[in-house]
Amino acid sequence: MSDPILTVAHLAASAAGQQVVEDVSFTVPATGITAVLGRNGVGKTSTLKGIMGLYQRTGEVTLAGERIDGLPTHKVVQRGIGYVPEDREVFSRLSVAENLRLAERAGASSPERRELVERLFPDLVQRREQAAGTLSGGQQQMVALSRALINDNRLLLVDEPTKGLAPLIVDQVTEALREAARTVPILLVEQNLEVVRRLAGDAVVISGGRVVHAGPAAELLADDALTQRLLGVHAETDTGVAL
Repeated sequence: MSDPILTVAHLAASAAGQQVVEDVSFTVPATGITAVLGRNGVGKTSTLKGIMGLYQRTGEVTLAGERIDGLPTHKVVQRGIGYVPEDREVFSRLSVAENLRLAERAGASSPERRELVERLFPDLVQRREQAAGTLSGGQQQMVALSRALINDNRLLLVDEPTKGLAPLIVDQVTEALREAARTVPILLVEQNLEVVRRLAGDAVVISGGRVVHAGPAAELLADDALTQRLLGVHAETDTGVAL
C-alpha cells in the first residue's frame, strides 16, 4: 500500500480570532477520492482552508512527506495543491479564457491538461470569450474546477462542487470529478450523499471541529444507523440533503 499523499495531524485553525477547527487528524490516500462529511458548521470548509493556509493554523500538514503547515497559501499552491473553493469565486468580469490563463502556473500547465479541461467541459470551449459572471451557476462551477485541473497538481481540495446545482449539472460535475480522480487524488467536501456514494473510496466525518469517524465510504453509507447518528440523515433516502 502506498504512502498517503496528505497527512493532517492535530490541525487547529482560527478565523478572525475564533477557533473553527479544534483538533483534526486524518490521511488522504495517493489515489481516488476521499470525502469529508459532517453537519453544517462543524468545520469541513475550515479544515480545507486550514490546510491551504487561508486560516491561521497549528498542527502538522504533510504533502508527500514534506511539511507544508508553515508555508503561506501561494507556496502551498506551488507545492501542487489545487483548491476549488465553496461558491466558485470566479473572476466575474473576466472571460472564461482569462480565468483559466490566470490560474495557469508556470511549469505546471501543459497541452495535455488543457485538453483534459476541454474534454470534460466542452461547453466552456464555446463560451471561452464570455464573461464568467454571466454564466449559469453550473457553468461557473465548471470554470472553478477547470482552474484547478488545468495544472498538474499532486492533490485537489474541492469544496461542495454540487451545491445548488440542477440534477443534470450535478451528474456532469460528478463524472468530471470521477475522470479527474484518475490522474490526481481528491479531498472532497460534499453534501450530496448520492454523489459521495458514486465517487468516494474513503470518508472522514467531522463534528465539533474534530474527526469522529474515518474509514471506507461504502461501509459508512451502508450503515444507516451510523450515518444517521453522525450526519443526522438516513443514508438510503436523504441522498441530496445538505450536511
